[in-house]
Amino acid sequence: MRQSATEGSSPAEGLAGARVPSAGLRYMAAGAFWFSLMSLLVKVAGERLPSQQIVLARAVLTLLFSYAMVRRAGVSPWGNDRLRLLLRGLLGSVGLSFFYFSLVHLPIAEATIIQYMNPVFTAVLAAWLLRERMGGREAACVALSLLGVALVTRPDFLFGGGARLPAVYVGLALLGALGSASAYVTIRTLTREHPLVVVFYLPLVTVPVTLPFVGTTAVWPTPWEWGVLLAVGVTTQIAQVYMTRGLQMERAGPATAVGYLQVVFAAAWGVLFFGEYPDAWSIAGGVMIIGSTLALVRSARGKPAPVPEE
Repeated sequence: MRQSATEGSSPAEGLAGARVPSAGLRYMAAGAFWFSLMSLLVKVAGERLPSQQIVLARAVLTLLFSYAMVRRAGVSPWGNDRLRLLLRGLLGSVGLSFFYFSLVHLPIAEATIIQYMNPVFTAVLAAWLLRERMGGREAACVALSLLGVALVTRPDFLFGGGARLPAVYVGLALLGALGSASAYVTIRTLTREHPLVVVFYLPLVTVPVTLPFVGTTAVWPTPWEWGVLLAVGVTTQIAQVYMTRGLQMERAGPATAVGYLQVVFAAAWGVLFFGEYPDAWSIAGGVMIIGSTLALVRSARGKPAPVPEE
């Protein structure tokens, strides 16, 4: 008897021969969703609370989560190269602070797109500081990404008629991406440290670094805002678990491609909750940034993909 088209096929195949995404890609997609939800919650909390207060609340929660995970793994939380671990934490704290500031003051989709410049900055910094080779293809990707940022932001000195987004906020958002890239380059040198220890140092440093800024601008949260702040920490932890697992199970190229679903989710949240509709210029710029980053990932074969820490 002749089998039907779907009979006898593997569970990984659906109707008409369509394949179900691998477990690694599903983890990456789930992580992208939770990171986008974190961004939405940050923007909601930032309607009244200062962005540094949100950073501090997240850092306190993730510090508790990270410490528990380190102790459960039975490793010392302090690591070996403590000065470099502290530098990793400081750079990550700078990147996180500016990213949250951009989420509060810019449309959520555009802030997310600019933050995704960090792999491009990582390539440049790695070539400069770690002497990693950067060829013509990588240089072209960097130039294309910068052009994409110009299309998203449309600065006045290039387009005239008034910038689409405030130049100061765009500059701070780019500093956030640069801070994240600098932290990742530092992580690349911490080859003897346990991954959980490297993760632990981000909130460990962020808490004391942000306290002085929060002390002069703090606003006492309402019960609703306390819930939102708690949700920021929880969604961050869930997202990091999913994406870390996805990067462990899937090749860097496909994993990074699926990770860009975060931009799509962020754009959807912006439309649904804030009436933020990206125009054709922003979409074109986002495609340029995403495309150039994916090309960089494909050219960096044999090198580990960065573990997201938004």
